[in-house]
Amino acid sequence: MLLSPGLSLVCPHLSLSVALRTGDGTPVEASPVLSRAGQLPALFYIRHSYLVPSIMSNLLNPDAVFTNNEMSLSDIEIYGFDYDYTLVFYSKHLHTLIYNAARDLLINEHRYPAEIRKYDYDPSFAIRGLHYDVHRALLMKIDAFHYIQLGTVYRGLSVVPDEEVIAMYDGSHVPLEQMSDFYGKSSHGKTMTQFMDIFSLPEMTLLSCVNEYFLKNNIDYEPVHLYKDVKDSIRDVHIKGIMYRAIEADIEKYICYAEQTRAVLGKLADHGKKLFLITNSPSSFVDKGMKFIVGQDWRDLFDVVIVQADKPNFFNDKRRPFRKVNERGVLLWDKIHKLQKGQIYKQGNLYEFLKLTGWRGSKVLYFGDHIYSDLADLTLKHGWRTGAIIPELQSEIKIMNTEQYIQTMTWLQTLTGLLEHMQVCHPDSQMILQEWKKERKEMREMTRNFFNSQFGGLFRTDQNPTYFLRRLSRFADIYMASLSCLLNYDPNYTFYPRRTPLQHELPTWSDQLCTGTFRIPFLQEMVQNK
Repeated sequence: MLLSPGLSLVCPHLSLSVALRTGDGTPVEASPVLSRAGQLPALFYIRHSYLVPSIMSNLLNPDAVFTNNEMSLSDIEIYGFDYDYTLVFYSKHLHTLIYNAARDLLINEHRYPAEIRKYDYDPSFAIRGLHYDVHRALLMKIDAFHYIQLGTVYRGLSVVPDEEVIAMYDGSHVPLEQMSDFYGKSSHGKTMTQFMDIFSLPEMTLLSCVNEYFLKNNIDYEPVHLYKDVKDSIRDVHIKGIMYRAIEADIEKYICYAEQTRAVLGKLADHGKKLFLITNSPSSFVDKGMKFIVGQDWRDLFDVVIVQADKPNFFNDKRRPFRKVNERGVLLWDKIHKLQKGQIYKQGNLYEFLKLTGWRGSKVLYFGDHIYSDLADLTLKHGWRTGAIIPELQSEIKIMNTEQYIQTMTWLQTLTGLLEHMQVCHPDSQMILQEWKKERKEMREMTRNFFNSQFGGLFRTDQNPTYFLRRLSRFADIYMASLSCLLNYDPNYTFYPRRTPLQHELPTWSDQLCTGTFRIPFLQEMVQNK
């Protein structure tokens, strides 16, 4: 629904006329009522019977594949996969395990106060893609233009007032030289680091909890040291095998059994596609996990299996050769002249991989959950096609499909349109405009709370795309909630991105074409009709 000037609705306090029409041009019935804030006698009410049903009939399918860059599966001959959060998904218990283990390492090895044990892991606190100011110990959400979303800056477990944030950063913009580097790290003098890994959710929560403890107890500390110690503790949970041993000891507790993974791999193999696996996880861990979710014969599905690859270094370091791993997990010393099916290899590098396999360019499609470590180098330097696995998509789309969310967003967009069209008016009407601005701010906060009460959704700030989405759009040709989404598509299917109108283009053609006559392929009915 779009605002259009010169139609029939007249605001009694404004000498300005506007009107609203639905997508097919039908005028929308409206009448003056109080605003949701209850203080605005001039604001009108749009009967949602004209707006919401038309939107509710075109709900997005959370199990669809979404497209950034046009790609035909008929061109793909080789499919590659990461392991963690790509082929295998973990239960909610895993992040609690990582958090508790890292917290114990902080206490036992870094001599942090034992009182931090009273802070338990809260899975609802953080979201992926947040930035952390290492020197100020602040966790925050930043948009695609490097602007901080006010109201989402946390020191410890408490939100920092907007006025304080603006004073610290001389506004809300973070200069490029302070932003995280190419891989989201705070290296070479940069003060910001970005948490892009799903495994980083416990890290963000632990950082915030220890910060909270120090602040509540008036303990002076160095934020840089705290960040490094927490980072090292989280790393050690992986490197020292704490996480791997716990999962292997109780695999049914930590791994979500996914029969769809076997179905996806089997479908691709049946259509003559080559399959390979490149993961940073160790051999025995991957073997037990794959046997659990795919079967004892899982290696028969893959042409090449590489473990402990040390991505993203695997994609850039030309010096490390491959090593063969035997059935007992012992590393062999013989030189590798060919990557054999059914064999497991450790380390190596992409340049040697390309030399031994000849798998180059756009005929290769690689899937991973980490936008930087898994996908960035492959698409920028090697021309592979890339697919991002974003598990959060499913829950966020389900929220966006609710009538409450659609009504809220419709009203929010209406308020924004009113402000744009009526901002130049009689001075006596400025009070009304201020009320609209106030209500718009309240509606934005309400929208954020639909997803996460601290930081909102993964893909948007108030209005702009998040920094996370900016990188996702650049480094991933397609993205989806899980690999099982591929089962909804023919192996020769072509993914077409929506022609999203630019700011200087008319939206009417794109909106009506995609949601009307032809129906975009990721609507609910696409799968319902299969």
